[in-house]
Amino acid sequence: MRYDNVPQGLDTSYDPGWDNASHMGGHRGPNVPGQWNPPEPGLQPEERGQGNSPSSYDATEYGTEAYGDGEPGTRLEGGAGDRDTHGEVAGEIPTAGEDLGSGGAGGRRDRRRKKPKRRALRWVAIVTTVAILGAAGAAYAYYQHLNANIRKDALNLGDSRAAQSKANAAGQTPLNILLLGSDSRASKENQRLGGARTDALRKPLADVQMLLHVSADRSNMTVVSVPRDTRLEIPKCTDPDDGHIYPASTQSTINTSLQHGGPGCTVATWESLTGIHIDHFMMIDFSGVVSMADAIGGVPVCVKSNIHDHKSGLKLPRGTTIIKGQQALQWLRTRYGFEDGTDIGRTHAQHMYMNSMVRQLKSGTKLTDPGALMGLADAATKALTVDTGLGTVKKLYDLGNDLKHVPTGRITMTTMPWRWDPENGAHVVPTPDAAKLFTLLRNDQPVDGKAAEKKADGQTAKPLAAAEIPVTVRNGTGSPSQEPVSGRASAVTDKLKALGYTQAKADSTPQPQSGTTITYTSADDKANALAVAKALKLPPTVVKRSSSVTHITLVVGADWTEGTTYPVADAQNKQVVLANSSALNASDDSACMRVNPADTW
Repeated sequence: MRYDNVPQGLDTSYDPGWDNASHMGGHRGPNVPGQWNPPEPGLQPEERGQGNSPSSYDATEYGTEAYGDGEPGTRLEGGAGDRDTHGEVAGEIPTAGEDLGSGGAGGRRDRRRKKPKRRALRWVAIVTTVAILGAAGAAYAYYQHLNANIRKDALNLGDSRAAQSKANAAGQTPLNILLLGSDSRASKENQRLGGARTDALRKPLADVQMLLHVSADRSNMTVVSVPRDTRLEIPKCTDPDDGHIYPASTQSTINTSLQHGGPGCTVATWESLTGIHIDHFMMIDFSGVVSMADAIGGVPVCVKSNIHDHKSGLKLPRGTTIIKGQQALQWLRTRYGFEDGTDIGRTHAQHMYMNSMVRQLKSGTKLTDPGALMGLADAATKALTVDTGLGTVKKLYDLGNDLKHVPTGRITMTTMPWRWDPENGAHVVPTPDAAKLFTLLRNDQPVDGKAAEKKADGQTAKPLAAAEIPVTVRNGTGSPSQEPVSGRASAVTDKLKALGYTQAKADSTPQPQSGTTITYTSADDKANALAVAKALKLPPTVVKRSSSVTHITLVVGADWTEGTTYPVADAQNKQVVLANSSALNASDDSACMRVNPADTW
């Protein structure tokens, strides 16, 4: 992965990650998917590409005069629309041989009143055409300029990928997006906001990591944060720029994965941890966070006590405060001042901030000043890195439109269930409840316990008798870094036979995958596949249609490594998982952060 050039004149302060900030003024505008439209034809930006802060924009500079707009028929001095008191077209000269008639000048005026206005119309048509083409060209050039701002990187740098999400009955697929916050100090702006200029020489860390899982029907969204100090296996990654190979590591924290070739290695790490196929990533730096807060006019947050975190610089009175600019960045970076002073409290504060921002946007907050918006868009795209499949303004805009359909009350923020690392008390490791949470998301089940409204699919066929349904069972519990659990296909096959599915047979073909699935090939087999799932007490969400099988095929995934009863997450289990993941619903506007007693004033 390429890193920006290092400015000269670095100071000697030190700041690890998003924690200890030395904040100064200055910031740029935002990246808010779905809240910005590509410039329409007719916009003539005077300051494009400048990266100005919102405060540097004067709304009067972006009136209709600046864009060349005007009502039809606007008077154009000295042109075809300029007429004298008698209605003649001023400045028009008669052609050779034209009869001026009697009466001198008065005759000329009378003659012109009888002629068609074709010359004037042609003039207007030409000017209008040139204006439209010029404006469209400028808009297109600016659109291309924004596209060029966006940095792009490979999606996954590992040797293997998690299985892609299967479509539901309506052909819809879940959407999984990894959000990353980089502590890069490579730019002067980020050094000013984040401090520790000597860290400009260091590869950035991904200190903020959140997975957005959007259900296939877009009825709900779950956001899962993984604390930056989580110790886990980082898979082998290959840097796409120089071919350097970073070997797999089991003693590293997840935030260092960004240093193993770029964000694509962080994606590979998440897929290895969760078994969830990640469709896109979006990474933003300090200046981008500041821009986002400014773009929507600030975000309301709440603290239960006065807080002054001397590391981040955050100082707020008790109660609710609307924060933006560098104060918003301070909130998101504060670690010691919240709860017990660990990174866990910081993830909770980040969830509260995101929920509040969602409510702001859903309540009607809009970005309507075209001039300021263009400057903000310029700064925001400069602060953004995405995967190559999401690397245009149009794709980001479409993504925002897709996400906005999720109701606020169905957005749930969670933190990966964790425990202190027995090998290092400064780190945490996932608990078994973390695996349950990831299983819910792999199976596209809502963690809030609310079932989506079911639509009739015309399914009226009844399944055959169990003894008449052939089922192939495969062992998919392995992974690129782990051997499959021995005997899983045989154990489940025996269970099926005991349930009356006498045609069930084990297949030794390896098919490693994170989640258990039952696939069928034709619509005629759907009822039979659902019957097999019901017999084994598997959720119907694991049943998928596939052209890659010839009959019903059951793959026992990594989520079912023991026993013959599938560990389905029922309503009670979901509540336990949610309780252990500090779940917070986006519609809850009563949330308020607990302050560390050592950081009050």
